[in-house]
Amino acid sequence: LQSLLDELRSDEQAELRIIVKADTQGSMEAIREAVGKIGRTGGRITIVHGAIGGINEHDVSLADATRSVVFGFGVRPDAKARRVAEEAGIEIRTYRIIYELLDDIEAMLVGRLAPESVERLLGSAEVRAVFRSPRFGSIAGCYVTEGEINRGARVRLVRNGVVAYDGTIASLRRFKDDARSVAAGFECGIGLESFRDV
Repeated sequence: LQSLLDELRSDEQAELRIIVKADTQGSMEAIREAVGKIGRTGGRITIVHGAIGGINEHDVSLADATRSVVFGFGVRPDAKARRVAEEAGIEIRTYRIIYELLDDIEAMLVGRLAPESVERLLGSAEVRAVFRSPRFGSIAGCYVTEGEINRGARVRLVRNGVVAYDGTIASLRRFKDDARSVAAGFECGIGLESFRDV
């Protein structure tokens, strides 16, 4: 990303190539329309690819081939996409607020974007079953696939690449005992704060 920003700062006819993935068709159209209005003298934005659904490894491969930045609105990259992006050094940026996405694209075009916050993936888990609890409602019976899951951590529930919930883990249990964290390869029960539709 740094070399791309340096190029945008120095190039007379700078082109910022982006790949956009969104959660709904309406969001995609709104982003396309708004991006079309962003511009600067001697600079333009090209949407190389825009589609509905989660960010996958094909999007990352396309970004690598076209020297693009991947933007996701209301969607997340899957595990393979994250791994391929890390290996290739491809930037994947995800957003929940459309104006933040547009502000970042505009800031990139003028070549003055500095990352303000960095998101670090602690772990991911796959929901295998749903249990009912009188205290927490629906509890997700999960298998931790990578990293570790920590009680109180920020969490996103993702269905088919689309974010269904963004909040915190209210309860974490291993068998019938409360747990502070559960590592990869183990099963656990996860209760989400203020969310019942697991």
